[in-house]
Amino acid sequence: MKLWFWLILMLVWEGMKANHILIPMDEIQTNHLKAYGIAYHSLKNGYEIQWLINYRGGSFVLPFTAETRTDCLLKGVAFETIPGSRLNSILAEISSPEVNADAIKLEKAPKIAVYSPKEKKPWDDAVTLALTYAEIPYDVVYDREVLDGKLKEYDWLHLHHEDFTGQLGKFYRNYRHLDWYKEEEKVNMETAKLYGYSKISELKKAVVRKIHDYVEAGGFMFAMCSATDTYDIALAAMNVDICSSVFDGDPADPEAQAKLDFSKTFAFQNFTLEMNPNVYEYSDIDVTDSRKIPEREDYFVLFEFSAKWDPVPTMLCQNHENVIKGFMGQTTAFKKDLIKSSVLIMGENKAANEARYIHGECGKGTWTFYGGHDPEDYQHLVGDPVTELDLHKQSPGYRLILNNVLFPAAKKKQHKT
Repeated sequence: MKLWFWLILMLVWEGMKANHILIPMDEIQTNHLKAYGIAYHSLKNGYEIQWLINYRGGSFVLPFTAETRTDCLLKGVAFETIPGSRLNSILAEISSPEVNADAIKLEKAPKIAVYSPKEKKPWDDAVTLALTYAEIPYDVVYDREVLDGKLKEYDWLHLHHEDFTGQLGKFYRNYRHLDWYKEEEKVNMETAKLYGYSKISELKKAVVRKIHDYVEAGGFMFAMCSATDTYDIALAAMNVDICSSVFDGDPADPEAQAKLDFSKTFAFQNFTLEMNPNVYEYSDIDVTDSRKIPEREDYFVLFEFSAKWDPVPTMLCQNHENVIKGFMGQTTAFKKDLIKSSVLIMGENKAANEARYIHGECGKGTWTFYGGHDPEDYQHLVGDPVTELDLHKQSPGYRLILNNVLFPAAKKKQHKT
């Protein structure tokens, strides 16, 4: 009885003297991925929190509440309770001009949409895995919701593993006889006809235009794997048919390559299309087939940015490691020679001349492209089992995804680079 009394007394005393909870994000953190969920739910509950970028791996400071403390304990997230004097000392330390760190206020939990087909696919998506594991809520939207103008309801949009060129993922050669491929083709064609389009490629172009409008109006868009290069290819090919007859019933424009408009793209220029329907590739933007890097030497390095002068890329690159192990996808990484000079490269393999993690602006909004399919599955193949994130609680590759999820919560004035 006395033991319980003293334990309760100690907890009450700790709560009385603690004004804040510090969630460190350096090497001592026991569950980096769940920590993002703790931060998100604090915002959801109406609390303003601080993201200490470049301080102990990008730590979070939350107001002390018994609920948050319990949440950290239950989810295995390392934390420290600190008084106001300790927080003031930290803020004074990182405010020094000699220290490359800063405090970014996060004000509102972003409303999240994931662009993904409703039908079950024989592959998984790293972003939805990360959101689910971190317990961050999201809505699934697809072509109908986009074309019906629903994107304006969301602050952040993720583009699931997708082919925006209308070529059904270039899976024709190996998978056209399988039920999931036939179902995807059927559902896409039905949606196309519903909205007055005769081809899947025309449907996808309409979706691409709507997403572009969403970003231009101030939305935050994040894409991985094939959703990156196919989105840009679709922008460049908005007024030209690049699809073989096996995809849309008529031949591609023989002058399609010459008719591409690179001024319309977010990230890439001067790329060459791969128009053979039997080749599992869209263009030479992606380096998957050309790279000669063994798995043990496959990595990319995050750039270090100035926290005080370049808060946006600094936020997006927060991590406890700056050398990240590589992972493959249908689109693994981007050939640097084809990236526009206006694009910010945040992660690269310099020796291989490839970029993995890039960012840019469009109108009032921003976009981020992250190459590869699953940061903890080096070569995730169609039909492979789901990655179990409880085995990868400290994944630096997955942290980059979750940085992007919290990024829209920062004060608007801090978004512009």
